[in-house]
Amino acid sequence: MKNLLLVRWFAAFAIASALSLATAVAAARAPNVILVLADDQGYPDLGVIGSKPVLTPTLDRLAREGVRATSFYVTWPACTPSRASLLTGRYPQRNGLYDMVRNDMVNYKHQYSEEEYAVSPEMTLGLDPREITLGNLLQGAGYRTGVFGKWDMGQARRYLPLQRGFHDFYGHGNNGIDYYTHERYGIPSMFRGNQRTKEDQGKYATDLFKREAIRFIRESRGQPFFVYLPFNAPHGASNFDKGGVQAPEEFIRKYPDMDQKGRLTAYYAAVTAMDAAIGEVMAVVKELGQEKNTLFLFLSDNGGSGNGGNAPLRGQKSTMWEGGLRVPFVAWWPGHLPAGVVTDEFLTSLEIFPTLAALSGAKVPAGLELDGFDLLPVLRGEKKSPRTEMFWERRSDRAARVGNWKWVSAGKGGGLFDLSRDLGEKEDVSAKNPEITAKMKAAFAAWKAKMEAAEPRGPFRDY
Repeated sequence: MKNLLLVRWFAAFAIASALSLATAVAAARAPNVILVLADDQGYPDLGVIGSKPVLTPTLDRLAREGVRATSFYVTWPACTPSRASLLTGRYPQRNGLYDMVRNDMVNYKHQYSEEEYAVSPEMTLGLDPREITLGNLLQGAGYRTGVFGKWDMGQARRYLPLQRGFHDFYGHGNNGIDYYTHERYGIPSMFRGNQRTKEDQGKYATDLFKREAIRFIRESRGQPFFVYLPFNAPHGASNFDKGGVQAPEEFIRKYPDMDQKGRLTAYYAAVTAMDAAIGEVMAVVKELGQEKNTLFLFLSDNGGSGNGGNAPLRGQKSTMWEGGLRVPFVAWWPGHLPAGVVTDEFLTSLEIFPTLAALSGAKVPAGLELDGFDLLPVLRGEKKSPRTEMFWERRSDRAARVGNWKWVSAGKGGGLFDLSRDLGEKEDVSAKNPEITAKMKAAFAAWKAKMEAAEPRGPFRDY
């Protein structure tokens, strides 16, 4: 009888110990990360801002339950270099991808054959293989890593996500596709892993990227996951006869007071469709009990284009004005970030890489020079942003922000602007402030020299 009681006691103790260990493991599990990137979504294009009739109930809720930043910048006013900086934590001039990976012949409506496309810049150029990506970083820290959407870092096998630190990939490798045929100028462009696929042709791209992200999250039980969800929405379709944004009728009908065939209606509808997809992804996170263990980040890759304007900002995508460089940003992490906070701290996409390194406990390779910092203490209100300056260069167009001063030198205009009182960059005060103008130019020159001194990277630098 004593032996039976002893056996039962040991069994109960073992079960309790196992449960305690499981609880401890769950508590010690590194937080999941969902990084959502919109394509060409302008600074004012969130419903919570209230300046446009765009419907974004999911992002509005996440903003109300988290932190929204109003002075958040990207490193380039268009797709490819901006995305490369997000993935590497380094200025485009440092990581070598400081211009678009794009076939210029499409400007003249040249229809590529598959043979031509195979040897074109869009197939042969990409992010230097020596660069460390967020996938490499988090995979090395024990995360399951997946990217679902617009990769835009190169389509040759050596550039694709499975070779760049990601376990899973479904999406397109180039700048843009038709939302339904998944073609770019007649060439099928959707990938699963390293192979092109036509399996989902005819289905709306946003829904497909959502589907794959949800599948990946469900398959990641018991292991921290990093979901990089770079939508192609609300970018225009890359198709000669359908150059505008494409959106399902069910979302176009959500704007009954607007022209149902108008380009702006389609843009708003594509944003709302993306917002709904994000909502479904976050619903699965909640279903799996991972809400308090998941950091959600949202931003756009550059300013809006064809979106009805970026007021109160000047300019749009491809320009050095605030409307091309300042983007919406939302961070959400219940219990770890405050709710309902709007911060005007000076922040950029260069902060994402070091933030996720600190969050995950990942070891940053020795000698890897990053251009940002951990932004979580800033979002928590524990400290002011240490960023005091930011620099941009797109061919002969240049810009710098130092404190609240913004200097622009571009083919379509420039000058010196005081953002503290002139967010719309309407009044050039360079003539009144020659010393400050000289200091801004000197700061840009010093930054440029620093970039030139960095270890050369391809595809555009002489390396």
